[in-house]
Amino acid sequence: MPEKGPKPPRERKETLRQAIVKYLEEGPCTARDLSQLIGIREKEVVPHLEHIQKSLRTSKRKLIVQPAVCLSCSYVFKNRTRLTRPSACPRCRNQQIDPPVFSLTSPNEL
Repeated sequence: MPEKGPKPPRERKETLRQAIVKYLEEGPCTARDLSQLIGIREKEVVPHLEHIQKSLRTSKRKLIVQPAVCLSCSYVFKNRTRLTRPSACPRCRNQQIDPPVFSLTSPNEL
């Protein structure tokens, strides 16, 4: 019977943040999409996104965040600064929320 426990990490030729940037360059992704592509937990993606957002301030690129949307009343979380998915809608208290979507601007878009 195989041993149960944490899986060994996959071999990478790039850092996690480089991998996240690579996937964001290919197109918009949610934190869940990125976690599945890279092989880390969804909770671990957000700190990396925050760091990428800060480090891009010095470059000509920018992390674009399409805000989360409540699926019940269509409330848009446009003033939310945190990159995590909200737990409940402030208007209707529904917990069915479409998560924020992340993408990168290309240097020539600015």
